[in-house]
Order: sequence, then structure tokens, then C-alpha cells
Amino acid sequence: MSDANHSDVLIVGAGVAGLAAAVALSGAGARVSLLDRKPYVGGRAYSYLHPALGEVIDSQHVLLGCCTNLVDLLRLAGAEKHVRWYEKITFLEPATASRTTRSSSIGPGLLPSPGHSMLSFLHAPMLSLTDKSRIAVGLLEFLRGYPEDDHEAFSTWLKRTSQTDRAIRHFWEPVILGALNDSFDRCSTRYAGQVFHETFLKSAEGGRLGIPTQPLSEFYAAVAQLAERQGTTLHLRSSVDRIECLSGGVWQTTDSDGVQLRASKLLLALPFEQTQRLLATLPEDSPQSRNILPAMQHFTHAPITTIHLWYDCEITELDHAALLDTRIQWVFNKSRIRRGEDDAREQGQYLELVISASFAELHQTREQILSSALEELSRFFPTVREATVLKSGVLKEARATFSVVPGLERYRMAQDAPGDGLYLAGDWTRTGWPSTMEGAARSGRLAAEAVAPGLTFLTPDLPATGLMRWLV
Repeated sequence: MSDANHSDVLIVGAGVAGLAAAVALSGAGARVSLLDRKPYVGGRAYSYLHPALGEVIDSQHVLLGCCTNLVDLLRLAGAEKHVRWYEKITFLEPATASRTTRSSSIGPGLLPSPGHSMLSFLHAPMLSLTDKSRIAVGLLEFLRGYPEDDHEAFSTWLKRTSQTDRAIRHFWEPVILGALNDSFDRCSTRYAGQVFHETFLKSAEGGRLGIPTQPLSEFYAAVAQLAERQGTTLHLRSSVDRIECLSGGVWQTTDSDGVQLRASKLLLALPFEQTQRLLATLPEDSPQSRNILPAMQHFTHAPITTIHLWYDCEITELDHAALLDTRIQWVFNKSRIRRGEDDAREQGQYLELVISASFAELHQTREQILSSALEELSRFFPTVREATVLKSGVLKEARATFSVVPGLERYRMAQDAPGDGLYLAGDWTRTGWPSTMEGAARSGRLAAEAVAPGLTFLTPDLPATGLMRWLV
């Protein structure tokens, strides 16, 4: 086999985790080969040209100010200029017979952390004084941090802290569904607490909302290009069917066309189900099969459904909003978010609606999902009733995220857990974060540190600000 087919490190998976690892290792001088079965990078944070619509669509992913490793990776690649940052989140209540759509905006003000959002929170009409008092009591539990143990379900925590029904529907639910993409029963208090500690309490910067202004595969292409400039060899449309450890501790991948690549070290930067499939190609008595595969049986997926709508006129002036008391959790005004980019539209409006934890929608037809979404959207934006839908699409992602179910933490493996020159990356590995792009970026950098001992790639967390400097 030619030397061109041998690298220092083979990375399978060009999602955020694999890209982060490739940038770190190639930047440190390693010869890296990065493989992915798709024709584009980004992994689950991807975009593609919809053949029927003739439009590039994606499932909207966002980042937060506390996503320090992802933000740093984007900065290195020059992609940070394609992130639009927002200080406030707008919550909308649907119109009723007695009032029009009601808006509440929560964001930082003049007070120091942890009270930086207190004034906007106190003035939010979506919550009563009783709701706000129970929320405040709940947030106090996350003031100094969040639980290390992950066995308590967040649904149990809500009952234990006596949260009101309205507080749950108008505060805890939209935040948790958006961040963790699952029901309260299937989310541990540990990770729910982390979300609120990092975004609502620790610092104002941590809660900033960042939305890519480009389609996601185009957005992450800049990171892939950085890796290539550093010497990484990128192999797209390379579907790895089998991995094996040869004599001398050399790892080999074989793709569906029979092409084989070798390296001293192999990093699987894949979702857990794809990692499981490749590990199953190893001998049953291998330490990786014995030690890793049983733990992976405890992971499960949660789905996301997005509805894409192109209207002949403007529906809303908002860039984005959380929708309350509806199946639709978020609306993203892609026309306004992408303004200034080459593909921004001059007329009409492109909206993307997001349904998190969309288990019910997996069993519904496109027509059922679309009809329900249009009816619900009209409760917030009356213009929908008079506007014409020019195009529409529904994207179901059954394996959008992994679920941080109570008790899962013990099964999340360290990046060097397999041993013998085999490493793991992916947001599902032991990162200290839930299923997010930040978790993926952290996993890639942690894996790079395991591959290259003595080097540090991980970016520190944001420091606490204001009064929080003396509380954490």
C-alpha cells in the first residue's frame, strides 16, 4: 500500500466533532485523513439542495455565548463573521378572543450577574407574579452550579420545587425543549440545570444566541477548508464499512468501494449508532467490542421536525421567536437572518418552524404536519391567513440528537476509552455537555488531546461575571 494511503490519524466523520479534531491535530503537525460518507461536511448540522423545492434547506442549529470551543473553532476558520448574535429572546403567546398576540422579551439589562436578566424577566407579561416567584426559587438551586449526579429526571425536579403549570409551559418548557430536545421525563436535572446556570445566571455573554447566516454545510465548509490548509486530506463520499486493527497496531478502514486507508491512530467521530455499527465489525473478543458496545445499548435518540415555508409577503418583522402553547417551539425568519448573504431574498419571506422532541410527528404525513403548522402559525401572525405559500417542505430527523436520560452519564465514555490507538468523538461521549454543537466541538478537541498527549486544545469555559464571581 502506498504511503499516500497511510496517515498519522484517520478520522471517520466530518461533522463538528471530526472537524474540530482535524483542525486541532493537523494544526499540531499531524498527517490527518478525514472521511465522511456524505458529499458535504457538517454531520447532523448540514444543509442540502432539496430537489423538489430547488432550495437549500437545513435543520436550524444555534449556538450560545457559553459555547466557547465552538466559537473558538469558528473564529480560527474565519466563520464567526457568518454568525448573527442576539441579546434577547422573544416569547410569543398566541392571540385569544380578547387580545392580540402578546410578546415578552427576556435579555440582559444594567444589573450584574446573576440578575442581568431580572428586570426584563419581572416585566414579562407571559408570567404571573406567582409564576415568577416559583421560577426564582427554582433558579436559586442552580445559582452555584448544577448537580453532579444525573439520576433525577427534570420532571421530578419541577414537582419538587412546586413549579406552576404556567411557569412550566411558558419558561421551563420552551428553554428545555429547545436546548435538550426531549420531554422532562427523559432529561436529567443535571443537564437542565447546566442550561440555566450557563445561560441565565453565570454571565450575560453566556446567554447570547448565535444563529448562522449561511446554510450549515456552507457554514462549516470554512472549518474543513482550514483543516485542509493545515494539511488534512478530506475524503467525501467515503462510506466506511469496516475497521480493523492490523499487525503492528496499525488501523485500517475499508469503504464501500473497497478503498483502504491506514493510520497509527483511528478516531471515530460519529453519532453513537454509526460508531456502534463500525465497532461491531471488530472481532467479538476484541477489548473494544467487550468494553464499549454494551454501554452503547443505553443510548437513545430524540427527533426534530422542521417545516420550511416560502411566502409571497412578509409575515413577521422578528428574526426569531419562541412560540408558547403550541407544538411549534421556535420560528426562524431565515430571510432576515440571512440578510446580507448572497442568497438573501428580495421579496417574500422564508420561515423555518421547529418542532423539538417531535415523536408524534414521526408518525404523521407531510400534509398533516403542514396543515397543523399553518393553523398554529396563524394564531401568532394573522397575516398568514391572507398570504400565499409559494413553496413548503417538511424535514423529519428521527435521529437528530441523543437523549440525556437520567442515569446515562455513567455510560458516556471518555474519548480514549477503546484503547489500542482507537479513539471516540461525538457529542454523546463524555464531554460534560448535552447533545449540542458545543458538545461535539469539545469532544473533538478532547479526542485530539488524547491522541496527542501533552498538547491542550480545549478552550476554557466563560468566566463568571458580576456577583457570580463570588458565588461559583
